[in-house]
Amino acid sequence: MRLRCVVLDDFQGVATTMADWSVIEDEVEVVALREHLDGEDALAAALADYDIVVTLRERVPFPGSLIARLPRLRLLIASGMRNSVIDLAAAEAHGVTVCGTASSGTPPVELTWALLLGLARGIVQESNTLRAGGPWQSTVGADLHGSRLGLLGLGRIGGSVARVGLAFGMRVSAWSRHLTKERAEEVGVELASSKEELLSESDFFSVHLALGDRTRGLVGAAELALMRPSAYLINTSRAAIVDQDALLAALHAGRIAGAGVDVFDVEPLPAGHPMRTAPRLLATPHLGYVSHANYTTYYRQAVENIQAYLAGSPVRRLP
Repeated sequence: MRLRCVVLDDFQGVATTMADWSVIEDEVEVVALREHLDGEDALAAALADYDIVVTLRERVPFPGSLIARLPRLRLLIASGMRNSVIDLAAAEAHGVTVCGTASSGTPPVELTWALLLGLARGIVQESNTLRAGGPWQSTVGADLHGSRLGLLGLGRIGGSVARVGLAFGMRVSAWSRHLTKERAEEVGVELASSKEELLSESDFFSVHLALGDRTRGLVGAAELALMRPSAYLINTSRAAIVDQDALLAALHAGRIAGAGVDVFDVEPLPAGHPMRTAPRLLATPHLGYVSHANYTTYYRQAVENIQAYLAGSPVRRLP
């Protein structure tokens, strides 16, 4: 009897076309689900008959309580090699092998700039007005050249965002708790003396930190109050780093010029969520990692992971 594999959150219906799944079809039946499963009870019911689960990024949590309710589960594959929502200890205790895949940092860098440029030049507003037969030109764009780009975090993605900013002729500065002057100089940016200085001096403020106990809520109402009324905030990292209620309040009050957001406290975003209708907000449905190259890598390596598991030699194991 063949094993059963389910691919979660295949919203675009492309999972089975991005890789050659036929190489495992004699041993594995593959099913892709296009609808998101929300809540542990729904997941436990839907996944009960599967031996292998392929999940995207950190969208679906796999706590120990869920893993215990999936006695058939033997292999869990996540895209990326870091995942904070899978209980790895519980997986091991229940005999579940957890593997990952490679994941490029380039797509989120590119989306960061898509959001930043879209905000700076009013792209969505102007395009919608033009298509609706409205007035010819209604906004005055913000200039990137000579403005200050502040980066909260200067890791792999933050460093790449910084280099693009420098190419635009922006003055780039960065801060994080453990950022060193040597790292800043390596990238060619200024090291801000504090988070507060970074926020108050930036025309564009972009978040590029991993989510953890020390970064959760790092930008709240007090921090947003430091930003200039003409400044923009971009978050393609993790929603919980920026207090969502505080950001909504700042947008509604016009305390900042706008925000570009790709991440949310709840995903997919419910139909009536206030982030869907907030003013001065350019929002995208967590597209940071969603690119052809990344998806090809995710699904091809998922197939490779399954082949290796079937051969008794799992690869790319987490952590």
